[in-house]
Amino acid sequence: MLATLITASLAIVGTLLGAIVSGRFQQRVAERSVRVTHSEAIRRDRLEAVTALACAVSEHRLAMWRRGVAVLTGAGGERVEALREKSDMTRSAVTRPRTALRVLIEDQTVRAAADEMVTLTYAMRDTDGTTEQLAGAREAALAAHDAFVDAAARYLQAA
Repeated sequence: MLATLITASLAIVGTLLGAIVSGRFQQRVAERSVRVTHSEAIRRDRLEAVTALACAVSEHRLAMWRRGVAVLTGAGGERVEALREKSDMTRSAVTRPRTALRVLIEDQTVRAAADEMVTLTYAMRDTDGTTEQLAGAREAALAAHDAFVDAAARYLQAA
């Protein structure tokens, strides 16, 4: 009878230890799954911030180009005013994705490239001399855009 009691006790202890080990293993698997899901969500948010900023700046660059050409070619006041309103809207559309990028990406290379892209695009406004100067400012803004996308791509691949 003592042997049966010891055997039953060992079986119960073994079952309890098995349940504890199995529960701990399941907990670790669940924690790992949460970490992976969180990492994927952060990566997706970062990619969205980069894409949204690049698109918003591209829209603003186009609006500034059209506005600059209209001013330089002597377009009518209503046309210039409409293009000015459009460029004001596209400029304000840059703020949200730029803020999201700064919150989500701490990498100084990506931030500097984003700032350079935005600054050179905004600088198109100050080009009021000739179409060639406006085109040069546009080319500089385009090059900064490409540099930003390249820096962001390197960052996202490494992250």
